[in-house]
Amino acid sequence: MKRIEEDIKNGLFHPVYLLYGEETYLVHKYRDSLRKAVVADGDEMNFSYFQGDGIDFNEVREIADTLPFFQEYRFVLIEDSGLFKNANDFADYLPSMPESTVLAFAEKEVDKRSRLYKYVKKNGLAVEMKAMSAKDTKQFVTEKLKEAGREIRGSTAAYFLAQVDNSLLNLENEIEKLAAYTLGRGEVRREDIDAVCSVQVTGQIFQMLDAVAEGKKAQTVRLYHNLLSVRESPMAILYLLTRHFSILLQIKEIGQGISRAEIASKIKIPEFTVGKYQAQARHFSAARLQEMIESCVDAEYAFKRGRIQSQIGVEILLTEFVCAKE
Repeated sequence: MKRIEEDIKNGLFHPVYLLYGEETYLVHKYRDSLRKAVVADGDEMNFSYFQGDGIDFNEVREIADTLPFFQEYRFVLIEDSGLFKNANDFADYLPSMPESTVLAFAEKEVDKRSRLYKYVKKNGLAVEMKAMSAKDTKQFVTEKLKEAGREIRGSTAAYFLAQVDNSLLNLENEIEKLAAYTLGRGEVRREDIDAVCSVQVTGQIFQMLDAVAEGKKAQTVRLYHNLLSVRESPMAILYLLTRHFSILLQIKEIGQGISRAEIASKIKIPEFTVGKYQAQARHFSAARLQEMIESCVDAEYAFKRGRIQSQIGVEILLTEFVCAKE
């Protein structure tokens, strides 16, 4: 990404770029930055856009071979094409493409064994936009809120990240909602997050298990019905509960003396959620967590064989967990 920024700053561009990866926000950010740097805003004469599979190679080549109109460069953008996963003629064409054309691909997935990927890697710039670390994501939240004239404490930012989907595009949307909701105030608080943010399912599961741990049957059932109201299926909720108990059990088994980064790597969970899992795990013994996992497995078996309807079955299971805690 630093190399793209250097190209933009210097006004000297590689002939071809590939921007890809799981972090769509960054792919779009650098895609748009490249376009603005190569051709001026509103310059439709020197900008061409192709999207989706089935792109006509001959049409792209014809446009790419055309000299720019009263400008130094022509910019061609190809997005979500699947060209890096299928055989095509682009790798054969690119060596002869005019130096006045800059071609950029924005893709979700690529096959690094493909001829096209290997060509771009060697002769252009291929950049994978990976999900940011917990530290960088937290900093992103802090900086975005600062740009909006708001402050957020570290503990509050961690709470925010535990509640919402952590893709940067979603985070930006949620931050905009927080900034609007807190107009006239300097600091973003937990209650603001609870009031306006779209809590992801994982965050709801955390809340539900907190309610179970505290013996709050009514709150547990209410949170379950909240998930049903946003069209989460009972089977999906059961799967998430089973996974959540499994993570808590692994946390218990790992014990003390290991860093959060190591725990996150071993269990395959985001680093910023480790502390919350650890806090929640203290409410349950390892034996109890094993029993809850087995209960979930038994419930799934019963649902699949039609012994009990899944929606009411998960609700009964949750209330049994609360009663066992009581």
